[in-house]
Amino acid sequence: MSFVPEDLPQLPPREAESHKGTYGRALLIGGSRGMSGAIAMAGMACLRSGAGLVKLATPDACLDTVAGFEPSFMTAPLPCDEAGRISLAAKDALGRLAAGQSCIGLGPGIGRSADLTELIGWLYDTLEMPVVVDADALNALAERGFSRPPAPRILTPHPGEFRRLVGDESLSLDAQPDRAVQLADELGVVVVLKGHRTLITDGRRSARNTSGNPGMATGGSGDVLTGVITALVCQGLRAFEAAQLGVYVHGLAGDLAAEEYGEVSMIASDLLDLLPEAFQELAE
Repeated sequence: MSFVPEDLPQLPPREAESHKGTYGRALLIGGSRGMSGAIAMAGMACLRSGAGLVKLATPDACLDTVAGFEPSFMTAPLPCDEAGRISLAAKDALGRLAAGQSCIGLGPGIGRSADLTELIGWLYDTLEMPVVVDADALNALAERGFSRPPAPRILTPHPGEFRRLVGDESLSLDAQPDRAVQLADELGVVVVLKGHRTLITDGRRSARNTSGNPGMATGGSGDVLTGVITALVCQGLRAFEAAQLGVYVHGLAGDLAAEEYGEVSMIASDLLDLLPEAFQELAE
């Protein structure tokens, strides 16, 4: 097991008198033709991380595929373009779906288009609940530009996505942490700068993650992280604490997977399978 930081946040024990609504409602927005697995894994990670109700809003073209991954989450079809990506015509539906949600996960498998750039910018600027932003949703924000949002936002870029967010493709890895702290402070967001010893910062506080390994550098790993953090926000953790705990649990699941399968053979679905054991280890 990885070294557990003394200040690592914890989920409170579940009360005997509780129900699924007690643990939050998550809406995950993403997926596209050819990338159905990304939003499905984010949804499964959200369920495995304790969210009470999980709904996936995904293009109608790939809804049946997404729904087939896991019977425990709900799905909502969205209008899509000829390439099977969410279209701007989904704006009203997304506004209705977002109402009453505890947290939104935005980006896994969503793809890129002019419609999506406009739609993602609108969601980022207007949703009055926490939003976890990942993958091509980050690239859309980098293209469109963004400012201080009306509610908590957790941005989860890898180094390439972070360079695009700050508009500096030459920014070195060594310089990125300081720039991440600056960006978080300027915009009032939490930045999760992914990599070796992932940095979590809100501009005032910063933490370095101690779990994880190179085997997690595999497609879908970030989608799992989006689901984990979204679920923790749903259960009442504030944005910084949810990001810090989510990154650690995600990495711990990766360490358990490395013990079982080795770093070379690890795939993202292994993290899903080992999230329960990771949460159990933390609880013990």
